[in-house]
Amino acid sequence: MADVDGVIWDFGNVLIRWDPLPAIAAGVGDADARAFLGSYDFHAWNYAQDAGRTWAQALTALEGDAPQWLSAGAAYVDNFPLALLGPVPGTHELVRELADAGVAQLGLTNWSAELYPHAPATYDVIELLGDVVVSGEVRLAKPDPAIYQLVAERAGMPLDRLAFIDDSVANVAAAAALGMHAIQFTGAEHLRTDLLALGLPL
Repeated sequence: MADVDGVIWDFGNVLIRWDPLPAIAAGVGDADARAFLGSYDFHAWNYAQDAGRTWAQALTALEGDAPQWLSAGAAYVDNFPLALLGPVPGTHELVRELADAGVAQLGLTNWSAELYPHAPATYDVIELLGDVVVSGEVRLAKPDPAIYQLVAERAGMPLDRLAFIDDSVANVAAAAALGMHAIQFTGAEHLRTDLLALGLPL
């Protein structure tokens, strides 16, 4: 018997390679893009959109906070598909193998509601997930405990019967504190070993 009944997948840099630099550079050039990312707290700014703020509100906030970077922030939104760099090697194969074995799988992603549609439109592996909790849509973002409770409700399973995979140390720690079988993603082969150790059919 497996230790878990379902698997919850993070998306960015677990299923989909993500890097904001190419999208920003497409609008303002590589040097300015690197300067923006190096001098402004992009991740905190972007996280607010993951938690439900609109991009119009985000650009207004950026204009007030650091107007010199407004064009760089707008470039990220305008060229967002360039931030999606393809599948993370090996993980789509794991999703397909688990799906073939009948294992329930869901997504739990910190992603703005406005930009999320690019993901399912580009990566058909998402169709194999029974549901996806998108932080920007539910206005909750990892590592808020409430979003893990929500994905468990969507899965129809208790937290301690779910494996959770994420590359973020903070997100993994929050899941573990709630009793999930939390796995920090470092690569597909290590992940396969971790999932096999939980008794999943791979």
